[in-house]
Amino acid sequence: MSKEEFPGWHGTTIIGVRKGGKVVIAGDGQVSLGQTVIKGTARKVRRLSPGGHDVVAGFAGSTADAFTLLERLEKKLESTPGQLARASVELAKDWRTDKYLQKLEAMLIVTDGSELFVITGAGDVLEPEHDIAAIGSGGNYALAAGRALMDSDHDAETIARKAMAIAADICVYTNGNLTVESLSK
Repeated sequence: MSKEEFPGWHGTTIIGVRKGGKVVIAGDGQVSLGQTVIKGTARKVRRLSPGGHDVVAGFAGSTADAFTLLERLEKKLESTPGQLARASVELAKDWRTDKYLQKLEAMLIVTDGSELFVITGAGDVLEPEHDIAAIGSGGNYALAAGRALMDSDHDAETIARKAMAIAADICVYTNGNLTVESLSK
């Protein structure tokens, strides 16, 4: 199959919500190839503990690329324990300037329980406005739903779950099989 004929992998929605001293990252489990669901139970949210400091990361994009980035992030966190912002910036710099890493197609949402960042291959480390971030094919739907729920009495996990349910109802590349991880500081 030529590159032009390959229908492309799709299917991820990841959301990060910070509220009430808690940060939750939730991700769906769907992986699609063209119009076919290949897997419905993929786990795209992971807990890392480099140097004894817990970090939760969610990824969208190529799984192999995302795992490469997660390994690099772990190494950065081991060399800068407890400094998620610094490790994230160092990863983004490497990702932007390294010829091998430049080809990686993924995005990350990471948290240490207080900070929340989106890391991209364009060299961006973004701290989201309104304490909510979302990436992936259903990311904009989850982001809009989550922002609408932020003023409610719901906690971070409830907001993340409800926003993901709304995204799954709208985006054909998102399902309701969630992995949810949370951290508090």
